[in-house]
Amino acid sequence: MNEEVFHAVGEALQRGEPAALVTIIRTQGSTPQRVGAKMVVFADGRLVGTIGGGCYENDAFWKARQSLRTRKPEVVRYELTDDIAEESGLICGGQMEVYIEPIEAAPHLYLVGAGHVAYHLARVAGTVGFHVHVLDDREKFASADRFPNAVEIAIDSIPAWLERTTFPANAYVVILTRGHRYDLDALRALVPRELRYLGLIGSRAKVARLHDALKEEGLSTERLQAVHAPVGLDIGAVTPQEIAVSILAELIAVKYGKLPAAADAGGGVGALQWTPPARQRQTVPADE
Repeated sequence: MNEEVFHAVGEALQRGEPAALVTIIRTQGSTPQRVGAKMVVFADGRLVGTIGGGCYENDAFWKARQSLRTRKPEVVRYELTDDIAEESGLICGGQMEVYIEPIEAAPHLYLVGAGHVAYHLARVAGTVGFHVHVLDDREKFASADRFPNAVEIAIDSIPAWLERTTFPANAYVVILTRGHRYDLDALRALVPRELRYLGLIGSRAKVARLHDALKEEGLSTERLQAVHAPVGLDIGAVTPQEIAVSILAELIAVKYGKLPAAADAGGGVGALQWTPPARQRQTVPADE
C-alpha cells in the first residue's frame, strides 16, 4: 500500500502539485493500522492509501487539506475508544498519533525581464532552492553567460511566450521588464492565471496606472488584488542587489505561509493608495 503512496507523491512532485502526506507515527493498544501506514491527500480531494478508515481517517483527511492551505505540519492524536471510533464502528481500544506533512516540489521562479534586478534575483533565488526561468526579448540580456544556473532561458516576445506557456501549480512569477508597455503585456497575460505568486516591480504611481488600464479592459478587481505590487518587502532597499534581496524575502515569506500568496486587501494592486504601514513594500523604479 505504501508503494502506491510513494508513487503518487513522486508524480505530484514531478507535476509541481502540492499534497499532504499523513503517516501513523505511534500506536498503543489495538489499532486498525501499524506505525508507518500512510495516505496522501491532494487539494482537489483525491486520496491515495489509508491509515485505517473510519471517522478518524476522515478527520485526518480534512486536517491534511487544511495543512495544504497553511503549509504547516501537525501531529494529531486519536483515542480509538472515543466518539470518533464509535461512529465508525472501529472499537479498537487503542491510541494513535499521525503526522500530517505538507509536501511541495521545489518552486519554479519565472523572471519576466532579464535586467539588473533579475540578474541579482536569479543568483540569490537559486541558492535557496528556486528553479529559475528567465524571459526577455533581448538576447544580450537573456543569456547563459548572465544566468548560468537558470533551468530555462527564453528569448522571445514577452506576451507571445507567456500566452502559450503552461505554468506549474507552484509557479512564482516576478515582472521586471524595462517599460510600462511590457509590464502591461505581461500583466494582461498573467493576472488571469492561477499562480502561487505574482509580483510587479515599479513605483506606486506606475502600478496604479497599470491597474486602471487593466480594469478598463475588464479584469476584475479581485484578480488584480492578487498581484504583489510594488514587489518586495520594505527593508529600505536601494541598489539592484538590495532590491533583489527584498523580493526574495517576500517570496520566502509566501513559501512558508508568513504572507498570503495572493496579496490581501491591504497589499494588492488595487489598494496601493492605502497600504497599511505593516505591509508597505518597496517603491522602486522599473528594472531597466
